[in-house]
Amino acid sequence: MAKEKTKAGRFRVVYAMILLFGPALLLIFISTRGCEHKFKKLDDYGSVPSYNFTTNTGKTISNKTLKNKIVIFTTIQPTCPNDCGLQLFHIDQLIYQQLRKNQKRMSHVKLVSIVTDGEGNQSDNISDIEATLKKEVLGYDPSIWMIVKGDAKSLYAIKHNKQSLLQKGDQYYGGQAFQELMLLVDKQSHLRMVLHSSREGEIRTMRDHMNLLEKEYDKAAWKSKK
Repeated sequence: MAKEKTKAGRFRVVYAMILLFGPALLLIFISTRGCEHKFKKLDDYGSVPSYNFTTNTGKTISNKTLKNKIVIFTTIQPTCPNDCGLQLFHIDQLIYQQLRKNQKRMSHVKLVSIVTDGEGNQSDNISDIEATLKKEVLGYDPSIWMIVKGDAKSLYAIKHNKQSLLQKGDQYYGGQAFQELMLLVDKQSHLRMVLHSSREGEIRTMRDHMNLLEKEYDKAAWKSKK
């Protein structure tokens, strides 16, 4: 009986994600099977909600300050790396290290992690998390990977196809679906992709889609010079 409930819960999660971001999941399906991208650009899901976060030094992070930046948003918990809504090692290796090693070319791309207490509530415990990243992440730079405090739900309050990222249930980390999701936001503060931050394959796919978005802007810049 317990197994049947677990299967039913997983089915509901998959079904909800299909309804919410069907076209995006099609992109995932293609990219995770090694097929060549035939899409010129990622889907555009419109503007993300207004947000206002604060770094450990008191710097404000908002739609306005991150204008003309490509941003990958995640949540992060003080219990990382042992128990949190993201796979810290794979976020580090697959996304952060690419940004760090290519700062001359990718200085406009930021990784922003919003601190929650594990149950989806705001947490101000930035110092301990930054100390952990300095220990666990090679060449950790808070100007590239920003740890911020604020109301994460204000950013994740996104609905599409009558489905919401703020779903609740025992099948989600801490009972809150948004805590294990990454958002890819473009230079115009538009949502371009939603993927799981707790799955290696989807973190890898997010990196690929970050690069795809980069190419979209490179192509636009090239056309403007013609």
